[in-house]
Amino acid sequence: MDWLRRFMMGRYGWDQLSLALVIFSCVLTFFADAFKLPFMVLLSYIPMLISIFRFFSRDTYKRSMENYKFSIILSPVYTRLKKAVHYIKESRSNRRFKCPNCQIGMWVPKGKGKIIITCPKCRTEFKKST
Repeated sequence: MDWLRRFMMGRYGWDQLSLALVIFSCVLTFFADAFKLPFMVLLSYIPMLISIFRFFSRDTYKRSMENYKFSIILSPVYTRLKKAVHYIKESRSNRRFKCPNCQIGMWVPKGKGKIIITCPKCRTEFKKST
């Protein structure tokens, strides 16, 4: 095992972009098998080979810059996904209301009946049922 440790010393290894390339390759392979497209199977090898190349690369600066650019492109997607998951979790136990005056959104616990809600921004009071 010492030879493997010495071989991998200075190599870049796995990151988010490599994982995304492997997943993309697997999805392409799945669709190629599902729709019987042999040329697409060959295309699915390309992202896998790029991922393997990145894994064994010694140019860590270039690989990290590629991963950085990839993460900048995908950060809005991650943010939207995080917000959607948060909204789903909150909507199980809370209701969302908008202030009729300033349109700010706020969460109110479910199952409290008719309540008077005070807007934290403009202090407008309005009645709603939860």
